[in-house]
Amino acid sequence: MTQPKSRIASRITAPLVVAGLAVLLGACGNSNRQNSLDPKGPAAEKIDNLFIPILFVAIVIGVLVIGATVVMAIKFRQRGGQPGNPKQIHGHTALEIGWTIVPALILAVVAVPTVATIWDLAERPTGPDVLKVQADGSQWWWQFELPNQPMVPQASAPVKGNSATGPVLTSTELHIPVGVKVDVALNSEDVIHSFWVPELAGKKDVMPARTNHVTIEASKPGTFLGACAEYCGLSHADMRFRVIAQPMNEWKAWLADISGPPAQPYTGAIQELTTNTYQCTNCHVFDNVHTINYGPNLTHLGTRSTFAGGTYEVNRKNLMRWVQDAPSMIAMQSTKCRIQPPPPGVICTGMPSFTKNTPPGAKVMTTEDAATIVDYLLKEK
Repeated sequence: MTQPKSRIASRITAPLVVAGLAVLLGACGNSNRQNSLDPKGPAAEKIDNLFIPILFVAIVIGVLVIGATVVMAIKFRQRGGQPGNPKQIHGHTALEIGWTIVPALILAVVAVPTVATIWDLAERPTGPDVLKVQADGSQWWWQFELPNQPMVPQASAPVKGNSATGPVLTSTELHIPVGVKVDVALNSEDVIHSFWVPELAGKKDVMPARTNHVTIEASKPGTFLGACAEYCGLSHADMRFRVIAQPMNEWKAWLADISGPPAQPYTGAIQELTTNTYQCTNCHVFDNVHTINYGPNLTHLGTRSTFAGGTYEVNRKNLMRWVQDAPSMIAMQSTKCRIQPPPPGVICTGMPSFTKNTPPGAKVMTTEDAATIVDYLLKEK
């Protein structure tokens, strides 16, 4: 029985419409404002220069394959009064050689520049003009360590304010000088993460017990958004960061500011609240940018534009809510962690709430106490 032409047309049209809508919707919006097709550094440009030609080759091949498939499906579809199977071709030497040689040649053409680019990007920069930074990924935030006296152009002398020793610690935002190669050493404190700033470089895995390296360099000033590109738990989508590229003089001024002591002395009420009352210092540091702890160093939080993995703007309203009930803003703990104490073997990650399901014996945080902590954190603004 021959099928009506309208039914055949609908069977072909429907998938094409669905595919077209999927492409259209996939192109709508860019909420994370990341764009790997808009390179702003040498490494990203190399990736883009490799990707675009291969993209066009893939499009041509895809169109030919899909077009041939559609033609064959229509030409050899079942018709009334005809045998069920089309005429079979066996032992066609020319065709067999052709569909073996042609794909091999295409893969070879693609492989040569790809392998060359991979080796080029994997080569670590050397010399006194290279800035060495360490990035540590943790669930679900990034810590950056910069050398106290970085050896970069015009900055070989000690930077004003660097009286203490040890690396300069910050989180969520990494400041770099424009035009300087930055060798980023990547480490993980827990699970596998992935470091990705699409406008500056490609992805690089961040693994426990292993150090990987990625080179980033910004060709001009700007703020470039990065993110963890490897699923790592509840708040993977909120594990973001920013790379802020500045002219050398501005970067040196930032480093001098970030290297010094906090704007407000860490004494009195703020020290009592964070050390004894709520025990914030079990995870955080408030008064020394050179000291590492389990959580982000908060010494100069007020100089940053975002917090909580780059998810929220640093302002009084957000911080008040955060210090009182952080889990209400970002998923940090499983439902089992809401049981106090948690069941044996359950590892709870992230800040506890100081208003709901507080830890055993912990005081419920008052608005006044939260305001005291937030005032200290925002003192630098």
